[in-house]
Amino acid sequence: MEPRGSAEDVDPDRGLSEDEARARLLRYGPNALPEKRPPGVVQLFLRQFRSPLIYLLLGAAALAFAVGERRDAGIIVVVLLSNAAFGMIQERRAERSMAALKELVAPRARVVRGGFEREIDSTEVVPGDVLAVAAGDAIVADGRVLRAEALQVNESALTGESTTVSKARWTPAERADVLAERPGVLHAGTHVTAGRGRAVVFATGPATEVGHIAAMTAGTKEPKTPLEARIDRLGRVIVVAAAVLAVAVLLLGLARGVPVYEMVMLAASQLCSMVPEGLPVAVTVLLALGVRRMSQRGAIIRRLSAVETLGSVSTICTDKTGTLTKNEMTVAALFLPSGRRLRVGGSGYAPEGKIEDEAGRAPAAGDPDVSPLLEAIVLCNDARLEPPQEPGGRWRTLGDPTEIALLTAARKGGASPERLRDLYPRVAEIPFDPKRKLMATGHRGADGPFVVVKAAPEIALALSARHLQGGRPLPMTAREREAVRDAIQRLAGQALRVLGIAVFRGRALEGGEPAASLERLLGHGIFLGLVAQTDPPRPEVRDAIARCREAGTRIVMITGDHHATGLAVARALGIASTQDLAIDGAELDAMSDAELLRRLSEISVFARVEPAQKLRIVEALQARGDVVAMTGDGVNDAPSLARADVGVAMGLAGTEVAKSVAKMTITDDNFATIVAAIEEGRAVHRSLKRVLLYLVSTSGSEVLVLFIALALGLPPPLAAVQILWVNLVTDGVVTVPLVMDRGSRREMGRTPTPRDAPLVDRASLGRLAVMMPAITLSTLAYYAVRLRMGVPPAHARTEAFTMLAVCQWYNALNCRSSTASALRLDVLGNPWLVGGIVLGNVLHAAVIFVPALNDVFHTVPLPLSDALAIGVVASLVLWAEELRKLVARRRRRRASAREALERRPPEGDALPSASR
Repeated sequence: MEPRGSAEDVDPDRGLSEDEARARLLRYGPNALPEKRPPGVVQLFLRQFRSPLIYLLLGAAALAFAVGERRDAGIIVVVLLSNAAFGMIQERRAERSMAALKELVAPRARVVRGGFEREIDSTEVVPGDVLAVAAGDAIVADGRVLRAEALQVNESALTGESTTVSKARWTPAERADVLAERPGVLHAGTHVTAGRGRAVVFATGPATEVGHIAAMTAGTKEPKTPLEARIDRLGRVIVVAAAVLAVAVLLLGLARGVPVYEMVMLAASQLCSMVPEGLPVAVTVLLALGVRRMSQRGAIIRRLSAVETLGSVSTICTDKTGTLTKNEMTVAALFLPSGRRLRVGGSGYAPEGKIEDEAGRAPAAGDPDVSPLLEAIVLCNDARLEPPQEPGGRWRTLGDPTEIALLTAARKGGASPERLRDLYPRVAEIPFDPKRKLMATGHRGADGPFVVVKAAPEIALALSARHLQGGRPLPMTAREREAVRDAIQRLAGQALRVLGIAVFRGRALEGGEPAASLERLLGHGIFLGLVAQTDPPRPEVRDAIARCREAGTRIVMITGDHHATGLAVARALGIASTQDLAIDGAELDAMSDAELLRRLSEISVFARVEPAQKLRIVEALQARGDVVAMTGDGVNDAPSLARADVGVAMGLAGTEVAKSVAKMTITDDNFATIVAAIEEGRAVHRSLKRVLLYLVSTSGSEVLVLFIALALGLPPPLAAVQILWVNLVTDGVVTVPLVMDRGSRREMGRTPTPRDAPLVDRASLGRLAVMMPAITLSTLAYYAVRLRMGVPPAHARTEAFTMLAVCQWYNALNCRSSTASALRLDVLGNPWLVGGIVLGNVLHAAVIFVPALNDVFHTVPLPLSDALAIGVVASLVLWAEELRKLVARRRRRRASAREALERRPPEGDALPSASR
């Protein structure tokens, strides 16, 4: 329902005043849907217990309580509460960080206030505001259409209808009760696909149609991310393994005649040993740290799952303009149908430079062929280029860089945009559409109406039957058309972006569908010439592309430019080799899905593609197993951004629609930032594997120590509370520092991680096969020897407890790298790890030497000589892993040498060139 007085008393040309807008904001509230309240402290705390791993520990506490060991049961419960509190704090920090980052990419809206158009935060839009919308804009409130110029809106998010809807001025007679049948109304949650218009807002926030729907779906539960699902699966595997192990321990104990009391406590210890308690907290910290690091490098993550997926990206589909290039367009050349080619001097948007021919001669003022071309690129143009306000200042620009560059070139040729726009006012237009690849404007002049078209060169040429020569329109011959096509190829091959310009004298843009208007123009155009623009590559892009190639990540350029332009830029930047191909949209349409799949590896540039074709490219890459990152900025990119594994929206040039569907937004529109985000994604994945390796080696070693001790008939070497101490404190003070470790800092020197790679892969299992036996042997052998020497069981158990802790500190150094020696890595490069190990030593010493803690943890004080011996024996895990790394490095060097020999050309081929 429309709020009373919200729209009836608003002047559509002036809009609201700032004072009235502030008053209405207080009256109606911010234009935002009621967000689901973030979980409170209690809810977050309880959420930490929703894990099968925690259920195992609760089972252990119940067993201890059942046999009267209430102190041990109490300690397990205290540990669980402490772990939950720490997890709650980390999760709360992560949620606050994500909320802060989302504010950086909050949608914006253009409104008319006080007679001037301005951009504001979408939450500040109020009933009565006049919205100004254009292609690519997200509609942020419900409004009645005041003005529509070929306005097309995609309402599929609201109505489910995939076809776009034409909008027209609202009339009081419009009372449609069906949402999909309101041609005079714009709805929040939809987006403009073509044209432009204005609408007066009558509903905001919860009062909008999408607000009503949101209220009905408020209870929807967000699905788990892929990583959360994989960790849950790992937890279930551990639960099953624990159950099997408990049965095996029980049967073995009964077979050996062990009392039931001891068997129950041993089962409790086994359950504790199976659980990597630090994993949930480590994952939370890891993802939050990844999001923060990416934001520091200019990549804003909108969906947490993107952090996981980025590490697996194997193909990047990227736009050219503004992403690989600076988006600082400069007109470099003009080509006239008569065959004349003119150079345009200068760079940037200041109209400083000359237009001259190959001999250095400038065209005469009012040149009958040059002047109409310059006038046309001014009239079919929405940009503004205004002189500096003070001497020496910069020219002020507003609009698309391509159009600003056209205005700059026109000024260099002596044209005055202000005079021309007054002399030939615009009366109609067909806004630029990527599918049509043109923009058309209708004008009124002294000699009658005319239409100017700015388009892809082949489109402008196809619409024209004549060309201008000496100021006279003459029929174009087949040879002259071929000459223009050759010029298009030649200019595009020089990495220039080419536009074609045509004029239709005595013609007007009539109402109705743009396609019908264009059909009436077909064959009546006068071809004025070509405009070639240059857009220099970003200086850092070439290095970023080289790093991608080294890392096994392929780059595919998807551009709206001519395929020759795209291929020239791709080869200059190292995206395409001399053997790679560029195809355009027509060639892509001619390919079957099977042929496209077969030829994907040799196609590096897709040119002149339509939205549906972009989607087809992404799906074809995914069909062959690629993990695809797709960049985009326009509304036409939204389907492919949503379909890609990681949709990447442009923060500067991107439309609100593109940003809303993308998982990641880059703030500087720079390709190098995408590569940096992928590098961070790989670092996150590698850190996760590092932490898992560390935690699983701990849990696995504890299981082996307890099980083998039982099999050998030895007393249990570890109590349940001691295992909990090692898992939560000894490991806990090291796990988070391991997450923060940057490792070898060569993430882009490795191949992408497969999408379905297990958390513990074959390489990790190979390392565990070294680490776990070494830790088990050190702990159990030392324990058995000390018992045989007559050491009291409590003393031997304390030594075994300490041995296991020291082994874990050595193992933390092992886990920093899979091949680099721990002795050569800069230990001080990760001060958090050093601090964690020192803190672990202090806390462990307290458990051994503080009398009040001796009873709690079943420990006794140890002499210094014992501590030194334990330190030496525990280092076995370090030396065993160092030996494995040495073997791995030698194998890698031999493999590299073989590859170098295979790449080396035969000596016979090298001799002739040397002699020459």
